[in-house]
Amino acid sequence: MVLKTFGWSFAVTALGLVAAVFYGGWTAFGVVAILSVLEISLSFDNAVVNAGILKKMSPFWQKIFLTIGILIAVFGMRLVFPVVIVAVSAQLGPIEAVDLALTDKERYQELVTDAHPAIAAFGGMFLLMIFLDFIFEDRDIKWLGWLERPLAKLGKVDMLSVCIALIILLITSMTFATHAHLHAGPADKAETVLLSGVAGLITYMIVGGLSGYFEDKLEEEEEREHEAEEEAVRAGKPRSAVVLVGKAAFFMFLYLEVLDASFSFDGVIGAFAITNDIVMMALGLGIGAMYVRSLTVYLVRQGTLDDYVYLEHGAHYAIGALAIILLVTIQYEIHELITGSIGVLLIAASFWSSVRRNKALAAAEGKADSSGKKEVSSGV
Repeated sequence: MVLKTFGWSFAVTALGLVAAVFYGGWTAFGVVAILSVLEISLSFDNAVVNAGILKKMSPFWQKIFLTIGILIAVFGMRLVFPVVIVAVSAQLGPIEAVDLALTDKERYQELVTDAHPAIAAFGGMFLLMIFLDFIFEDRDIKWLGWLERPLAKLGKVDMLSVCIALIILLITSMTFATHAHLHAGPADKAETVLLSGVAGLITYMIVGGLSGYFEDKLEEEEEREHEAEEEAVRAGKPRSAVVLVGKAAFFMFLYLEVLDASFSFDGVIGAFAITNDIVMMALGLGIGAMYVRSLTVYLVRQGTLDDYVYLEHGAHYAIGALAIILLVTIQYEIHELITGSIGVLLIAASFWSSVRRNKALAAAEGKADSSGKKEVSSGV
């Protein structure tokens, strides 16, 4: 079952890591491996959400999502999108950006380094909004309760996450403006950081708006399907599970693609905190995207969702760490392995906490069962 579901992912992993070694040696191997782990972890909640929606779709639309959808996800968001970001920021054509990345790495690195403040400000603000909206939401399950409870209370203040993000952006841009009198460069950089950060904030809101729009459309179609099913039951026809087809399934497919794109933003933009090399980025994110799709299929077929309840928390804390690191790298250089390790450690800690929680719950259930049996036997 596992080999059948994850077989292609294992094969792509092997090919991707071998290609990384040939491309840049063992350093590239390590970077690609870290990017893969981060992409899988940051997109784990994506797989869970996808599985919950995908199980309602007909086999035909499931195949469409897992074939055409993966082309959009892997080649569109994980391969093309990083190139577009670099091309726009460095004012290059997409083909020229790829050509430089492959043939003239030194020149490419210079251009990306010059464009890094814009990329980091855009990505930092986008990731920061994801993190802030998560920690300010009141959730039933809390990982770090001592921190998340007071933050959830603060989250009741309207637009708090936007206000905090804008304050952080102003502070970040002002760190360059303070030295503007020495040289024209820092002032230009401050303006670039400010504009790019606002663009990241706007992008987050647009993506959220699109997701909300398709979610509303999906709910409307689901209501119509349920009404049609209830009419069929009243007419004496056999009751069946609601499987969306036609227009409803098409809206669901579009909704899934928008969701997948929005979930992909954090992985793609977070990758820029680890490396500016689009080849290593493409390899790492491509491997991760394959596992996300395989995990989606696995969750659908197994009929079980997110057993590791803290993993989503760990992934969002990793997003928050990457956001801060991206903003810091506008002025200070941080080694890519340190950047990647912070996110992986946070996710690993949340996974271990989830395992411990599951064991504690299982032990508590075992004690309750044994005590119940004793009460029954003593009563007899």
